[in-house]
Amino acid sequence: MATDPTTRHRAIERVLRSGEEQQRQHLDDLLVIEEPMELRIDYAIAGKRASRSLAITMRTPGDDEDLARGFLLTEGIINSEADLLSLKRCTDGQGEESPNIWRATLAEGCNFDPGKLQRNFYSTSSCGVCGKASLDALHHQGVMPVADGPAIDAELLLQLPEQLCAAQATFDRTGGLHACALFNARGELLDLAEDVGRHNALDKLLGRALRRGQLPLGDRILLLSGRASFELIQKSLVAGIGLVAAVGAPSSLAVDLSDTYAQTLVGFLRDARFNIYTHPRRLT
Repeated sequence: MATDPTTRHRAIERVLRSGEEQQRQHLDDLLVIEEPMELRIDYAIAGKRASRSLAITMRTPGDDEDLARGFLLTEGIINSEADLLSLKRCTDGQGEESPNIWRATLAEGCNFDPGKLQRNFYSTSSCGVCGKASLDALHHQGVMPVADGPAIDAELLLQLPEQLCAAQATFDRTGGLHACALFNARGELLDLAEDVGRHNALDKLLGRALRRGQLPLGDRILLLSGRASFELIQKSLVAGIGLVAAVGAPSSLAVDLSDTYAQTLVGFLRDARFNIYTHPRRLT
């Protein structure tokens, strides 16, 4: 049987109180694996090739290639699959692949600005920039207001969290992962990704869409298992998603961002209710 790269077992003690007595049980628990992944980048500058470490993120192993691809897309390093010559695991001095280090080689014509390496990426830091600077950065990245997609039945949204929960295989066994999913206008689940990091889960999802040539995703619904933060909305806008729904609350900057880019944002999608924060025209 193949080893699951996303989980590992751990012997634990469970403490239970019944009345005045305390009991202890020895159990086997299943933990979500969290490991660092480094992404290195090889690019052309002034007619020469250069190489730098781009980012390190704590992630759940699995779908690493799509995680790297999605990160490059949503951070504005690449705009299309054509910008990426190769994406491979790095090797050590003995020629063995390193499981946690990946190298992205950009095409000669990729318009990559090495100055981007000097700032904190949105996915790894939610502080250090003001709201206006964040919006300006998206504008300079070339992100445009999302196009109108198909009208969505508001009642249909209420069915999506249950589908997401039913499809979260690793969360069901561990309770320790975030998830995001893509649905079509009929409420059919198209794809799902899980990770210990919310931004990683979305990068995995969007990296697969990029690899499959499915972008932009203007006719899709994105469902987030937790809250809607600025970095998640930023990533969804790069993919052209018109409707984002979150089980949890949106932040103020997430609402501002969705509003500015004509995106419909729904929050607190649970318990047979939800709030529409921006552009309700997509929901009938």
